[in-house]
Amino acid sequence: MRKIERIFVHCTASSQKTTVSGILAEFRQKGWRYPGYHYLVSPDGTVTQLLDEKLVSNGVKGFNATSINVAYIGGIRKENRKIVPVDNRTQEQKAALRELLAKLHFKYPEAHIMGHRSIWGEDHPERWKKACPCFNAEDEYKDL
Repeated sequence: MRKIERIFVHCTASSQKTTVSGILAEFRQKGWRYPGYHYLVSPDGTVTQLLDEKLVSNGVKGFNATSINVAYIGGIRKENRKIVPVDNRTQEQKAALRELLAKLHFKYPEAHIMGHRSIWGEDHPERWKKACPCFNAEDEYKDL
Protein backbone atom coordinates (compact mmCIF):
# COMPACT_ATOMS: atom_id res chain seq x y z
CA MET A 1 0.00 0.00 0.00
CA ARG A 2 1.23 3.49 -0.82
CA LYS A 3 2.05 5.92 1.98
CA ILE A 4 -0.19 8.92 1.35
CA GLU A 5 1.36 12.19 2.56
CA ARG A 6 -0.79 14.70 0.66
CA ILE A 7 -4.29 15.03 -0.69
CA PHE A 8 -4.15 17.60 -3.48
CA VAL A 9 -7.18 19.62 -4.56
CA HIS A 10 -7.30 20.69 -8.20
CA CYS A 11 -9.58 22.37 -10.69
CA THR A 12 -9.74 21.01 -14.22
CA ALA A 13 -9.12 24.48 -15.71
CA SER A 14 -12.03 23.84 -18.03
CA SER A 15 -15.59 24.95 -18.54
CA GLN A 16 -18.09 23.61 -16.03
CA LYS A 17 -19.86 22.12 -19.04
CA THR A 18 -16.95 19.74 -19.56
CA THR A 19 -17.85 16.10 -19.03
CA VAL A 20 -16.03 13.33 -17.19
CA SER A 21 -15.49 11.57 -20.52
CA GLY A 22 -14.06 14.80 -21.94
CA ILE A 23 -11.57 15.05 -19.08
CA LEU A 24 -10.55 11.41 -19.57
CA ALA A 25 -10.12 11.99 -23.30
CA GLU A 26 -7.82 14.93 -22.56
CA PHE A 27 -5.58 12.70 -20.44
CA ARG A 28 -5.50 10.04 -23.18
CA GLN A 29 -4.55 12.73 -25.73
CA LYS A 30 -1.60 13.63 -23.51
CA GLY A 31 -0.53 10.00 -23.71
CA TRP A 32 -0.88 9.45 -19.97
CA ARG A 33 -1.36 5.88 -18.79
CA TYR A 34 -3.40 7.08 -15.83
CA PRO A 35 -5.51 10.22 -15.38
CA GLY A 36 -4.39 13.24 -13.39
CA TYR A 37 -6.95 12.71 -10.65
CA HIS A 38 -8.24 9.87 -8.53
CA TYR A 39 -11.59 11.63 -8.09
CA LEU A 40 -13.50 14.19 -10.11
CA VAL A 41 -16.41 16.29 -8.80
CA SER A 42 -18.99 17.40 -11.37
CA PRO A 43 -20.99 20.65 -11.05
CA ASP A 44 -24.04 18.70 -9.80
CA GLY A 45 -21.94 17.25 -6.96
CA THR A 46 -21.48 13.80 -8.47
CA VAL A 47 -18.15 12.29 -7.45
CA THR A 48 -16.57 9.97 -10.02
CA GLN A 49 -13.60 7.79 -9.14
CA LEU A 50 -11.24 7.86 -12.12
CA LEU A 51 -8.44 5.76 -10.66
CA ASP A 52 -8.01 3.29 -7.81
CA GLU A 53 -6.19 4.89 -4.88
CA LYS A 54 -3.58 2.13 -5.01
CA LEU A 55 -2.41 3.51 -8.36
CA VAL A 56 -0.41 6.68 -8.97
CA SER A 57 -2.20 9.48 -10.83
CA ASN A 58 -0.55 12.36 -12.69
CA GLY A 59 -1.65 15.28 -10.50
CA VAL A 60 1.48 17.06 -9.24
CA LYS A 61 4.80 16.26 -10.88
CA GLY A 62 7.31 14.98 -8.35
CA PHE A 63 4.70 14.24 -5.66
CA ASN A 64 2.35 11.71 -7.24
CA ALA A 65 3.76 8.57 -5.62
CA THR A 66 2.62 9.76 -2.18
CA SER A 67 -0.52 11.68 -3.13
CA ILE A 68 -4.22 11.37 -3.80
CA ASN A 69 -5.47 13.90 -6.37
CA VAL A 70 -9.02 15.27 -6.35
CA ALA A 71 -10.44 17.83 -8.79
CA TYR A 72 -13.60 19.76 -9.45
CA ILE A 73 -14.76 20.51 -12.98
CA GLY A 74 -14.28 24.21 -13.63
CA GLY A 75 -11.82 26.82 -12.47
CA ILE A 76 -11.81 29.23 -15.42
CA ARG A 77 -13.99 31.83 -17.11
CA LYS A 78 -13.69 34.04 -20.17
CA GLU A 79 -13.19 37.71 -19.44
CA ASN A 80 -12.54 40.20 -22.25
CA ARG A 81 -11.53 37.36 -24.59
CA LYS A 82 -9.04 36.06 -22.04
CA ILE A 83 -9.33 32.95 -19.93
CA VAL A 84 -8.85 33.75 -16.25
CA PRO A 85 -8.75 31.51 -13.19
CA VAL A 86 -11.79 31.68 -10.91
CA ASP A 87 -13.30 29.73 -8.05
CA ASN A 88 -16.58 28.86 -9.73
CA ARG A 89 -17.47 25.78 -7.71
CA THR A 90 -21.17 25.23 -7.35
CA GLN A 91 -22.67 24.73 -3.89
CA GLU A 92 -23.05 21.06 -4.82
CA GLN A 93 -19.35 20.83 -5.69
CA LYS A 94 -18.36 22.53 -2.45
CA ALA A 95 -20.44 20.08 -0.40
CA ALA A 96 -19.25 17.03 -2.33
CA LEU A 97 -15.59 18.10 -2.13
CA ARG A 98 -15.85 18.62 1.63
CA GLU A 99 -17.48 15.21 2.13
CA LEU A 100 -14.95 13.44 -0.12
CA LEU A 101 -11.96 15.16 1.51
CA ALA A 102 -13.29 14.31 4.99
CA LYS A 103 -13.51 10.63 4.01
CA LEU A 104 -10.04 10.65 2.47
CA HIS A 105 -8.54 12.43 5.46
CA PHE A 106 -10.15 9.90 7.80
CA LYS A 107 -8.62 7.12 5.70
CA TYR A 108 -5.23 8.89 5.50
CA PRO A 109 -5.05 10.91 8.76
CA GLU A 110 -1.39 11.87 8.30
CA ALA A 111 -2.03 13.35 4.85
CA HIS A 112 -1.99 17.12 4.44
CA ILE A 113 -4.87 18.57 2.38
CA MET A 114 -3.60 21.29 0.06
CA GLY A 115 -4.19 22.97 -3.25
CA HIS A 116 -2.02 22.11 -6.25
CA ARG A 117 -0.43 25.57 -6.20
CA SER A 118 0.42 25.27 -2.50
CA ILE A 119 3.13 22.64 -2.88
CA TRP A 120 5.72 25.32 -3.62
CA GLY A 121 4.94 27.48 -0.58
CA GLU A 122 3.83 31.08 -0.18
CA ASP A 123 7.14 32.71 -1.01
CA HIS A 124 8.26 30.49 -3.87
CA PRO A 125 7.76 32.06 -7.34
CA GLU A 126 6.83 28.66 -8.80
CA ARG A 127 3.61 28.81 -6.78
CA TRP A 128 2.20 31.55 -8.94
CA LYS A 129 2.67 29.66 -12.20
CA LYS A 130 -0.50 27.77 -11.31
CA ALA A 131 -3.71 29.14 -9.84
CA CYS A 132 -5.10 25.64 -9.33
CA PRO A 133 -7.49 25.07 -7.59
CA CYS A 134 -8.37 28.82 -7.65
CA PHE A 135 -9.09 29.01 -3.91
CA ASN A 136 -7.12 28.43 -0.71
CA ALA A 137 -7.74 24.73 -0.06
CA GLU A 138 -5.54 24.66 3.03
CA ASP A 139 -7.65 27.32 4.74
CA GLU A 140 -10.97 25.94 3.58
CA TYR A 141 -10.30 22.40 4.79
CA LYS A 142 -8.10 23.03 7.83
CA ASP A 143 -10.90 21.80 10.11
CA LEU A 144 -10.98 18.31 8.55
